[in-house]
Amino acid sequence: MYNVALLIEHQLTAVDTKQVVELHEALDETVRYHLLMPVEDAAGQLTTSLGALGGPELVPVVSPDSSEVEMIQESIDHSAQEELDASIALLQQQHQQTTAQLTRDDPVRALADLIQKVDGQEAIILTEPHVISEFFHLDWTSRARRKLDVPCLHLLEHETFDEQASGTGEGVDGM
Repeated sequence: MYNVALLIEHQLTAVDTKQVVELHEALDETVRYHLLMPVEDAAGQLTTSLGALGGPELVPVVSPDSSEVEMIQESIDHSAQEELDASIALLQQQHQQTTAQLTRDDPVRALADLIQKVDGQEAIILTEPHVISEFFHLDWTSRARRKLDVPCLHLLEHETFDEQASGTGEGVDGM
């Protein structure tokens, strides 16, 4: 079994799925994809947002345990699970074996834990372009390459390999 950990920022598209599967077509072993999708923490987002607005002096503090925050978190979790389920379905339509999980942990730490848990041979990180964090090597892929002892590939969401290589897609090919 060849285990591939796939850290995704958003739901896979048909193009994303096709490209990921094509990367492993030549393998003689069965491939199993282990999807990992981070979920935002509503209480953390609220705290960060309030801090950006000026803190408790200007905006009343809402307890992270409030029912409003719980409702927001449930909505976030539900949306993320729907995206993850749709991604699983796309891979299974390509006759691929999959496992999947959501995480509220740091994505790179969760990826490292997943690689260890499944004895992963490879990590693929599928995100939209993040020019600033990539420039300073703070993006998930750069961090994963420093932390993991397996090959890490960064793919841009919704772009074919040709678009990524030529710089004609939505991604940025340089600064």
